[in-house]
Amino acid sequence: MISRRLLRIKALTALYALNRREDNDLVRAETELMFSIDKTYDLYHYLLLLVLEIADIASEKIDFGLQKKMPSLEDLSPRTRFVDNRVIAQLRMNSDLRDYLDNKKLSWVNFQHIPRQLFVRMTSWGVYDEYMNNQNENFISDKKFIIKLITELFLNSEELGSCLEEQSIYWNDDLEYVSAMLEKTLKKFKADSGENVPLMPLFKNEEDREFVKLLFRKAVMKADTYSELIDKNTTNWEVERIALMDILVMRLALTEIIEFPEIPVKVTLNEYIEIAKYYCTSKSSNFVNGILDNIVKEIREKGLFNKFGRGLVGESITDED
Repeated sequence: MISRRLLRIKALTALYALNRREDNDLVRAETELMFSIDKTYDLYHYLLLLVLEIADIASEKIDFGLQKKMPSLEDLSPRTRFVDNRVIAQLRMNSDLRDYLDNKKLSWVNFQHIPRQLFVRMTSWGVYDEYMNNQNENFISDKKFIIKLITELFLNSEELGSCLEEQSIYWNDDLEYVSAMLEKTLKKFKADSGENVPLMPLFKNEEDREFVKLLFRKAVMKADTYSELIDKNTTNWEVERIALMDILVMRLALTEIIEFPEIPVKVTLNEYIEIAKYYCTSKSSNFVNGILDNIVKEIREKGLFNKFGRGLVGESITDED
């Protein structure tokens, strides 16, 4: 499932896109937000398909070597551990994966250079040599290799990253998060798992789906209220001089603090400060942190938010007479 961190980022990018347009069409913006999340789920399946594409290329290489008129000793005795990988075999017959790929018509057919480039990189990769030469052949070692293939080789491939950005603007920031999703998925595969082993759902639960919708909607609908709070607490700055992304990060943080009573303030602040490190300027995280701290003190004193349940973590609770 897509993490809350990525859902917050998706809301931020949707908010930025809406602020860059002039129509202020909330319905259209919400539709685009949910579409961008669906695209992340496409990427999740698309990368699993990429593993199968690389395995197909490896199998083709072996077949080609065996068909040579004068095959070498290596051609006649190919190493088949990768093409025989048990996790790859499970992915090939996984009903959820097959159904999703068929339904969405996902394919690497127009980008065959990517699995071929990754195959070449893989075969010259030290991790691959260690895996292929390891005498300990079992399901666990097969699984560990496929996880490393995705979280290390895929994740560090500039060619793959560029190709994904070319295919969809919604995948620009997704590769790292989707790699983590795939790692969690594959860790649940067992040696006796059949074709019905479930893949990860799009959302952890309905609460997460509603979280991102409400977060975005309230940030838009109460933009003036939150902008006023930001303006009041930036005495040495005019709001017009503050970078748009800084403002949007703070607006989303305030929306979450006020509109989601079950989320602790500390969790919200930590999340958006981390997001600011990657999506704002180099000094933004400290700036955003300072402004949000001031605003939280003010709205806490005025009782503008009330936390309950898990949201009370970090809050001072006093008994009323």
